[in-house]
Amino acid sequence: MFIKLIPEIGHFALIIALLMAMVQAVMPLAGAATRRPLWMAYGQPMAAGQFVFIAIAYACLTASYMLDDFSVANVANNSNSLLPWYYKFSAVWGNHEGSVLLWSFMLAGWGFVASLFTGNLPRDMVARVMGVMGLVCTGFYCLF
Repeated sequence: MFIKLIPEIGHFALIIALLMAMVQAVMPLAGAATRRPLWMAYGQPMAAGQFVFIAIAYACLTASYMLDDFSVANVANNSNSLLPWYYKFSAVWGNHEGSVLLWSFMLAGWGFVASLFTGNLPRDMVARVMGVMGLVCTGFYCLF
């Protein structure tokens, strides 16, 4: 029963990651423009949440490949049940959609790392960096 829910969980996680990227794109930049510290503070938690949800989406796609879930169009078009596990694992990013998902995952990861190591940077600069990272991630998610 749970196996049938894996693609749905991944799709839902991808939608949440998109929404978090949109908030990360708008709120910190608006906060930096209007000098509102509360709005500027949205960037870092949104980057962390976005990374978590895109990781869930990527893990769900990987699980769909490994379990031969051919109800997922991506899996049906790029895999078969006779492939060894290591080819199935690499088939996740071996197509356009999986590649964009991997790049989105890596970009969200670097955004999360950047949010952790802001150090003594000015708050408005951190907000602008987080906002631009959110804009780029939103653009990547819109490719789906």
